[in-house]
Amino acid sequence: MHTRSVDSPHRPPAQRTAARLAAVLGLCSVVLLVLVAAEWHPLMSVDGDLARTTHRWALAEPGFTHVCRILTDWVWDPVTMRLLGAAAALWLVWRYAAWWTAGWLVVTSAVGTLVQQGLKAAVDRDRPVWPDPVDSAHYQAYPSGHALTATVVLGLLLWLLHRHGVSRPVWRAAVTVAVVSVVGVGLTRIWLGVHWPSDVLGGWLLGALLVVVAVMAHRRRHP
Repeated sequence: MHTRSVDSPHRPPAQRTAARLAAVLGLCSVVLLVLVAAEWHPLMSVDGDLARTTHRWALAEPGFTHVCRILTDWVWDPVTMRLLGAAAALWLVWRYAAWWTAGWLVVTSAVGTLVQQGLKAAVDRDRPVWPDPVDSAHYQAYPSGHALTATVVLGLLLWLLHRHGVSRPVWRAAVTVAVVSVVGVGLTRIWLGVHWPSDVLGGWLLGALLVVVAVMAHRRRHP
């Protein structure tokens, strides 16, 4: 009779799927990081072509560009996202006394900030430079902090909503808002000419990876 080793317990399907997803996201993140750091010419060429095209559009559509600045600087700004996460953590403590989950949410968001700032310093990639810029930004380019932070915070909040079993209309509304926000903030950063497209892609990949790893850690603590 086959006996399962005590040292290697059988993983439930959800955990196996999450582990595979984390591996794929991790591999994609590493490959993109290497290509950006090595300034791989085909990637740099695509980045440049897309950035120049969207910059021309931004100059030609000042009204839409102004809307993008409001969205990226106030609605989808990393500070706004972190405050949203902090508010959710306070709600978890006040409503459910879920101290561990609240701390998990705050710590994961903080790790996301450390990851993006560490990579910005390590890769040291310059942002696009234009003779007629429509917006400005600080720090280095890779990865996009806006894209990473929105992905982490909204991804974690979506998972918490799903775990607590909200109604179908609330779930659909939350997914719609999260998807529009994560995609929208990345596209506005490219439109405003403050990030290369691969910066945004890197932020999305790393943010998704952090969410998956954080969810796996939460499930191990609270199956």
